[in-house]
Amino acid sequence: MHPRAFVVVLGLASGLGSRTALAAGPSPGDAPTLAAPAPRLIPPVLHALALMTVMRASEAYLWPQPFAETDRLQLGRHYQAAFSQPPRFDSSRPLFEADGDRWQINVVGHGLFGSELYLRARTCRFPAWQALVFTGLASATWEYGFEANGVRPSALDLTFTPAAGLVLGEARFQGWRAARRLAPGPLRSTLSALLDPLGDLERALGSRC
Repeated sequence: MHPRAFVVVLGLASGLGSRTALAAGPSPGDAPTLAAPAPRLIPPVLHALALMTVMRASEAYLWPQPFAETDRLQLGRHYQAAFSQPPRFDSSRPLFEADGDRWQINVVGHGLFGSELYLRARTCRFPAWQALVFTGLASATWEYGFEANGVRPSALDLTFTPAAGLVLGEARFQGWRAARRLAPGPLRSTLSALLDPLGDLERALGSRC
């Protein structure tokens, strides 16, 4: 978003009145207001890519089959299935296991994943709706990009990840913002680190949001 330009229009009267007004200068109410800083896109994008890279490597280590597959033909078949078939959803199974994964992975794992994506966008000054869109796009990137060479995308994950991101991530953000309003000290540092540990680490390494 481009900063707003503030234009102060000074009415000039003729004669002495005009010279008096100019000598007095603008009143305090005429001082321009600084625009709010624009959202930063690069830190959340890099954060999401790094997070998904670590997650994908962890999957390959914990579940070598199918996530450590190296056969190019097989990888191609997985991607073909991902983009030619609908996302997995088995209505005969419990809702949070409808994609074949345990509910703990779907609820806890994807809930935390979504909240981390959403929180990083919010701390980089995204409004809530933009942070939600960012989380949804990042979730689709995970399902169709990082993970699709192992399994077909999950309809549950595509919807639950951003939804959980909005609820849990916004709660974390509001708590983090309240903590940042405290006076500098151990309490502020501890609360900030508990609510946004990865963000605090990135800021310590030089991130600007």
